[in-house]
Amino acid sequence: MTGAWEWDLLIGIAVALLVTWLALLVMLAIVRPREGLLREALRLLPDVLRLVRRLAADPELPRGVRVRLALLLAYLAFPLDLVPDFIPVLGYADDAIIVTAILRSVVRRAGLQALRRHWPGTDDGFAALSRLTGIGKSPEPV
Repeated sequence: MTGAWEWDLLIGIAVALLVTWLALLVMLAIVRPREGLLREALRLLPDVLRLVRRLAADPELPRGVRVRLALLLAYLAFPLDLVPDFIPVLGYADDAIIVTAILRSVVRRAGLQALRRHWPGTDDGFAALSRLTGIGKSPEPV
């Protein structure tokens, strides 16, 4: 019987993706950010998007960092999310978690100074970003 193993493989992949997606939903429901933190993160969104774009275009940063940032921009621009945005709180939480993880990796590779140098917003905004993502205790002077 030709093709039976192909169907089994497709069904197995679909089930694995479904289980992974459900695990992500459960994880987000458990570690759901407080409503106030999510609101603060959404207010920072325009500045964070400009920051990521500027960092991705900086030729002084390591290539791997720039590639990660470009992939993040593509993910954020893609209309389909891991968790649809119409789901209250969790819809935006997945984006916030992914952005936080990428920004932390940028700080590890390029340093907090790179983020500070490219930050388009206010010092208070950078302090809020630092607090939300855990990337630094306080903003460094320009």
